[in-house]
Order: sequence, then structure tokens, then C-alpha cells
Amino acid sequence: MFRDSLRTLVEKSDGAVAGLLMGFDGIAVESYAKDAQKLDIQTVGMEFSFILAQVKKAADIIEGGAVEEVSIRTEKLTLLIRVLSKDYFVALALAPTGNTGKGRYLLRVTAPQI
Repeated sequence: MFRDSLRTLVEKSDGAVAGLLMGFDGIAVESYAKDAQKLDIQTVGMEFSFILAQVKKAADIIEGGAVEEVSIRTEKLTLLIRVLSKDYFVALALAPTGNTGKGRYLLRVTAPQI
């Protein structure tokens, strides 16, 4: 079920290479990658889950409310993260030329299904 939602998310997002459902503890629930040999999305998610947990703590400290979305752009990858609950998040990895606007939109509309 989760894999189908992730596959649809990745396939409909221009330039997307992988999707991931993960807990803030760094344990992947499900993932989908167009080419698993090019990107290990589970490792990417695990490494960034720590940073995301720190962002949540910072938002709490400044009383900014709950974190909803985080975007991380590197030279070779754009990672869009949508928080689903206090325990889980969904991430979409895109190539640098990917359509981040469409990716953000699809994450927002897919999140309730997951």
C-alpha cells in the first residue's frame, strides 16, 4: 500500500528519483526508487532524519508551531520532506533539475493517503 503511493508520487513528479516513508528514529517503513543503484534513499533518509528531528526541536523552542515541510538542496539532489505525524515523515528526492513545485504539491496531496 505505502509502496504504491510512493511509486505514484515519484512517477508523477518531474525529475523525481526516489520516495521514502520513514520514522524519525531513522527506520524506513517503505521506499521506492527509480534506480536504486544510483541513490540509496534509505541511507539518505536515515542521515537527514537526525537533522529533521533537530529542526522539530528548534521549532518547539521558538514556539513556531509544528514543522510541516523541509527542503534540502545540495549540488546533486533536492530532498523534499513532509512531516506526517510526530513519528513519521515522507520524503521525495529529485534531481537538481526536477520540478520542486510539483513535487511539493504532490507531497502535500499524497501525505493524507499515506
